Amino acid sequence: MRSNMTWHKGEEKLVRVLVEEANGRIEFGYKKAIVLLYSIEHFSVEASLCSLPLNSITLAVTMAIPVTLLFGFFMGLVLVVGLVSSAKFEELFQPSWALDHFIHEGELLKLKLDNHSGAGFSSKSKYMFGKVSIQIKLVEGDSAGTVTAFYMSSDGSNHNEFDFEFLGNTTGEPYTVQTNVYVNGVGNREQRLNLWFDPTKEFHSYSIFWNQRQVVFLVDETPIRLHTNMENKGIPFPKDQAMGVYSSIWNADDWATQGGRIKTDWTHAPFIATYKGFEIDGCECPVSVAAADNANKCISNTERRYWWDEPTLSELNVHQSHQLRWVRANHMVYDYCTDTARFPVLPPECMHHRQ
Repeated sequence: MRSNMTWHKGEEKLVRVLVEEANGRIEFGYKKAIVLLYSIEHFSVEASLCSLPLNSITLAVTMAIPVTLLFGFFMGLVLVVGLVSSAKFEELFQPSWALDHFIHEGELLKLKLDNHSGAGFSSKSKYMFGKVSIQIKLVEGDSAGTVTAFYMSSDGSNHNEFDFEFLGNTTGEPYTVQTNVYVNGVGNREQRLNLWFDPTKEFHSYSIFWNQRQVVFLVDETPIRLHTNMENKGIPFPKDQAMGVYSSIWNADDWATQGGRIKTDWTHAPFIATYKGFEIDGCECPVSVAAADNANKCISNTERRYWWDEPTLSELNVHQSHQLRWVRANHMVYDYCTDTARFPVLPPECMHHRQ
């Protein structure tokens, strides 16, 4: 191919940098390279590479290169491809109930809870593997009794589910974040922690990363929970059911705040959760396709390589492991793995997941 091309050494160097970055530095949230064909003779390349959670690199290069380079360059970047990514609500999601409790203000979406109803939305598609992120500003003031949920779930009685539930509290008390993992319809894996910031004052990012090896819950790209594949020890792992993405706000004052002792004060209604920054970078699965076929479609092979299957994402790196230990040591207030009254026999996965 190169013998038929005329191009500058500087352009070759820039292309090589892009390919090396794409191949060698893939972590949670890496954005795929985007190739835009401007004409039959020239194209522009833009790559946004984000090394998370602490540092980021944005590399944008616009250059005139003969179009014969297109295919070779794109093949060098194919391993970072994700199939869906957007920041607009209407492209990825749709209201699922109480449309009159939705408020749209530019890029912001607000869900309202009053003594008549809460509200919720769901993704238009289901997904296998990748990363889902939403930025949320939680209910301000006295939010006792309310729950704002963000989660992924498949369908049916043997469903899989990954939950964020933000449990409201009285004014001045910290929000509690509860996470849970369901596998084949079985949950009861709750963990609770208090955040290290006030989630009602600013937007913060809440993410779920999922591949064949692990499920990671992240807050502002800091891991707060890890669920690892232990199928080699006979423990089921959620990797064969496509999942939708959901969020809602609702009244749960029978359990949400201090075990249900504090009830919702409706004189403070409406309670508002505000959203922006909707992103899904994963493998979209048609509902009409069998589960096994979807699973095969979303796993890397000799013809395609997805970013979530890269070896560097098979486990937390050293820094992420340290972050998770810090969260558990300083902010966790409940872990089902240590609740011997509830589980006299330690759940088998807890032996591995303890930090």
